[in-house]
Amino acid sequence: MKKFKFKTNINCAGCIAAVRPKLNELDGLENWTVDTENPDKILTVSLNTAKQEDVINAVKSVGYKIEAID
Repeated sequence: MKKFKFKTNINCAGCIAAVRPKLNELDGLENWTVDTENPDKILTVSLNTAKQEDVINAVKSVGYKIEAID
C-alpha cells in the first residue's frame, strides 16, 4: 500500500460529502482523509492498485481542485 498526499480546496463537511461517493467507488483505494484544518486542505489516500490519476480525476469530476504534492 502506498500513501499519497494532495493539495485540494475541499474545505468543509459538505465538500467531503460531495467527493465521498467518487473516492469510495475507486477500486484499489484503501482509505482516505481530508485535513480541513490545514491551509492546503490535504487529502491523504492509501492506494493498493488505484493510481494517483484516478484520485485526481475523481476529485476533479465533482468540481474541486487537486494537485499532487511530495
